[in-house]
Amino acid sequence: METPAWILVFILSGMLFLFLLLFIILLVRLIGVTKEAKKIMIQGQGIAEKADDIAGNVRDMTTIGGLVKTFVDNYAGNGARKKKTKKTKDIKDEEE
Repeated sequence: METPAWILVFILSGMLFLFLLLFIILLVRLIGVTKEAKKIMIQGQGIAEKADDIAGNVRDMTTIGGLVKTFVDNYAGNGARKKKTKKTKDIKDEEE
């Protein structure tokens, strides 16, 4: 082969090596960026779920139906506790 052909071969092989090296570095960086983006996405979903829960709680506490439901749950909860304790006392008396 002639000298100019060898020069072109060396230049092209050097450029190919440089582009392959840059591509590998870029690929590694992109993988790191996608991992960080996934972490941010997961945190964003958690924040959105918490915000939805808070909005639901506020909605329940500010609407009439929510207030009535809370009141009935608390009242029924206290009544149910009294009934349970009374039943357990009756069962204990029967066992003796």
